[in-house]
Amino acid sequence: MIGCHIGRCLQVTVAGGSYQDGLTSVIQGIPPGVLLTEQEIYGDLLLRKPGADELSSPRKEPDLPIIYSGLNAADTIENAGNRNHTNGTPLSILIPNLDRHFIHIKQYQDTNRTPRPGHASYASFMKYGPDDDAIGAGIFSGRYTSTIVAAGYVAKRILKQHGIEVFSYVKEIAGVRCPDVPHEQAFKYTESYKKMRHDLDPFYQEIYVKGRINMEMRFLEKTKVLAEVENEIDSIREKAPGLDPAEVRDKYGVHEIVNCPDISAGQEMVDACNRIAATGDSAGGVVEVVVTGVPAGLGEPVFYKLDGELGKMLGIGAVKGVEVGAGFAVKDMTGFENNDQMHAADGKVVFDSNNAGGITGGLSTGQAIVARLAVKPTPTIDKPQTTIDKYTLETKDLAAITRRDPTIVARIWPVAENYTALVILDHLLVHYGYQALRAN
Repeated sequence: MIGCHIGRCLQVTVAGGSYQDGLTSVIQGIPPGVLLTEQEIYGDLLLRKPGADELSSPRKEPDLPIIYSGLNAADTIENAGNRNHTNGTPLSILIPNLDRHFIHIKQYQDTNRTPRPGHASYASFMKYGPDDDAIGAGIFSGRYTSTIVAAGYVAKRILKQHGIEVFSYVKEIAGVRCPDVPHEQAFKYTESYKKMRHDLDPFYQEIYVKGRINMEMRFLEKTKVLAEVENEIDSIREKAPGLDPAEVRDKYGVHEIVNCPDISAGQEMVDACNRIAATGDSAGGVVEVVVTGVPAGLGEPVFYKLDGELGKMLGIGAVKGVEVGAGFAVKDMTGFENNDQMHAADGKVVFDSNNAGGITGGLSTGQAIVARLAVKPTPTIDKPQTTIDKYTLETKDLAAITRRDPTIVARIWPVAENYTALVILDHLLVHYGYQALRAN
C-alpha cells in the first residue's frame, strides 16, 4: 500500500487499521535532541479521539500512544541528561486499539456485503478483493487519522522551537459559520480549549498525571498497563471531572464541545448538528488552519509548491476540498481586489490584505498561512439507503447499525493542524539547507 507514505526530508509512513491490533506512525528526519513524552503526544490525540462528546462516535478508544523507537533508552553517558531525547533514528509511535469487541465486529460482518454509500467500502473491495480489511473500514476508517496527529505533534513541537505556530479550529458546521476572528485571538482560544480538554480528560489524568505510564517504564511494562486499561475503559471514563457547560465557559472561556473561537457560534453549531442527527442524518462543515512565524521564501516552484502540498490534505478522510487564502472566492474578485498590495513601514514589508493566504508562486510571503478544509457529512447514517450486494450485485437496502459520528468536523481540526505541521516542517528542512548552501 504505497499510498501510506509522505514527505522528502521529513518522511512519515503510517500503518494499521480500525480493528487491527492498532496503528503506527514511523517518522524519519526528526533531528536529534528533542525531548519527547507520550503524555504530550496523547495531549493532541485526545483532541480527535471518539467518544468524548455528543458530536462524536460512541466508540471509546483511549488512543494511548507508546513511543517504541527513536528515543535514547538511557543517558548516553552517565548524567548526560539525554534520556528520552530523539537520537536521529526513525521515531515509531504505536497506538493500540483497545475498544474492539466482538459485538462491534459482528455488526460489520453482518453489513459488509452491502457497502455504505459515501464510504470507501465499495471501491476498496474492488481494489483489494475479498481480503479487503472491511472490519471497521480498516485503513479507510477515520481511526487512521490518529497516526497523522501523533506524527504531526512531533513536527509541531519542532516548529515551535523555531518560532512557528500551527493551530486550527472549526469554522463552520451544519451551515453555521464562525465570524472572522483575529489570528492572535483564535490562537489563544485554541490553546485554552486544549488545556480544558487536557484537564477534563479522564485518561490524561488517570494514566499520565497519576503516573500509571511514564517515560521511565520499558515497553513491556507499558503494554501491561494498557492491557489493564482495556478492561477499565468504562470505569476510567466515569472518573471524568464533572464540570457543566457554564463552569467550563467561566473557567476556560471556551465552548465545552466545539473548538470554535466564538462561543455563541459554537453553541449554534451544536444545536444545528443535533437537529440533523435526530433525524438519523449527519452534518458537514469547514475547518480553518493558520500558520504564523513562517519565514518568507519557504516552498518550492511547480510540483512542490507550498499551497499544492497543503492541498494534499485532501488525503484526510472526509475532506473534499482545500482552499488557501480567499480560495474559491477569488472567482468573484477583480485583480485589484484580489492583489495583496504592499508598503514599507519601519524598514519592513507590510501587506494590506492576505487574499493569497500567505503563499504566492508556491512560496511563503512571510504573512500568516491560512487554509480551509471542506469536510463532508459522515457517510455512516441511520437512514435507509440503496446499495448493492458486493458478491451478487443485487440491489439492497441499508440502514447503519454501526457506531458513527453525527459530524466529523469537530474531530478533524486537530488532524488538519498536525498534517499542516508535517508539510511545513518538511519544507523548513529543505529551506534551511538551501539557504545554508546558497552562495552569498
